[in-house]
Amino acid sequence: MRTLTAMRVLAGIAGVVLIFLMLSEFFVSFMLPRRVKRDPRIARGLNRLLWRPWRALARQFAPATADTLLGFFGPLALIVQLVVWAIGLVIGYGLLEWAVAGGSFNHRFLSSSGLFLSAGGEGGSTGVRVVQLLEAATGVGVLFIVIGYMPSVYSAFSRRETAVSQLATRGGSPPAAGTLLHRAAGREQWRDLERDLRSWEEWAAELMETHLSYPLLSFYRSQHVGQNWLAALTAMVDVAAFVKATTPDVEGADITYRIGRHALADLAHQFSLEPAEVDRLTDAEFDDLFAILERSTVANVDSETARRHLDHLRAEYEPNAQALADFLALELPPWFRGGDVAKKARPTVGRDLVGR
Repeated sequence: MRTLTAMRVLAGIAGVVLIFLMLSEFFVSFMLPRRVKRDPRIARGLNRLLWRPWRALARQFAPATADTLLGFFGPLALIVQLVVWAIGLVIGYGLLEWAVAGGSFNHRFLSSSGLFLSAGGEGGSTGVRVVQLLEAATGVGVLFIVIGYMPSVYSAFSRRETAVSQLATRGGSPPAAGTLLHRAAGREQWRDLERDLRSWEEWAAELMETHLSYPLLSFYRSQHVGQNWLAALTAMVDVAAFVKATTPDVEGADITYRIGRHALADLAHQFSLEPAEVDRLTDAEFDDLFAILERSTVANVDSETARRHLDHLRAEYEPNAQALADFLALELPPWFRGGDVAKKARPTVGRDLVGR
């Protein structure tokens, strides 16, 4: 008898701990706008556990098929998280009911499986009724929070993809800094680029906020194979860095560069990624880019000074961008397409969407 009582006490403690753990994870994941490293452990562990084999499986297919397969991961990972939290709550309340009322644990477990249904159930002591009431209130609260969460996620996704599509019409798919610079210099509308830099600043800030608050958004893919949010963000920072290095008088380039660099650093830090070695811009490509600038009417520094400054700026964000690209199986944009100078773009050859 004493042994059974001790077991029930331990079961009650375990049930309370499990319920608290599940609810705290749920609260942090769905309701708390968190700092970079306050990602819930269970959710982060599940994402990593599921993502690596999912990405490995996608590598066995052609790029278009792989991108489609990878696109399923974000929504499915969200469903898996909800299922794990729901099962944890059911087990926790089952342990707590058994600790309060005794009897068969299987019976109490089946009773707690009505978590998302109602507070109704068989009669019992006041303690059992209180537990059942808390159980039903938890189920209703979780359900309504999830219902409110989904529109927020897909609204953020929609706003992100609108900007990605708009950039693709100007810079190609994937967007290239050289294409965007050629459009600005070739039409002698360099001031229009300042306006674009300001709008990119706002988009980068919103992307950083939403993707830190809802980490699963990083796994949501764009609707077109040649487009992705990381390529768009990197291309924006590329343009801002080049303008900052070559044309110090252009307003907006410094702020856009800083917010873009900040976003890439925080997102890489969120996934515990180490910066990756990368060199995306050759000397010949830089010379071609600088030639575009020299044909414009804006004042600029000499080529050697610009190259040193640009290399310094690139070193602060490109390694984080490459680390994110490797982890998320996304493609970074080229700096330059040979046809940008000749006003005739040609396709670039690079890594496919699954990191080959």
